[in-house]
Amino acid sequence: MRISFPIAVLGSLLISTVAMADSVPKYDMARTCRLDHAAASGLAITESTKNCVRDEKRAFGQLQKQWTKFASAKRAGCVSQNTIGGTPSYVGLLTCLQY
Repeated sequence: MRISFPIAVLGSLLISTVAMADSVPKYDMARTCRLDHAAASGLAITESTKNCVRDEKRAFGQLQKQWTKFASAKRAGCVSQNTIGGTPSYVGLLTCLQY
C-alpha cells in the first residue's frame, strides 16, 4: 500500500506538533516583547519591554505548573495557533489554553 507524499508530510507534522506539546515550548521572550509590545506602546521602549518580559515570565511560570492539566490536543492546537505570525507569546499561549 502506497501513502502519498502530502499525506505522509501532514502526518509527520501532526506527530511533531503533538510531541512538541508534551512540554512547554521555548520562546524568545525578549524578541516577542520587542516586536509586539515596544513598538505599539505609548510607554518608553525600555519600560514597555521590561513590563512585557515580566508578564511573559509570569505566564511561562504558570504554564510550567499547569501544562499537564491541559488536554494534549488542546496544548498542540494552542502551540500551533500561537506560532502563527512568527512571534509566539507565553501570555497568548496561556490565554488560548484557558479558553
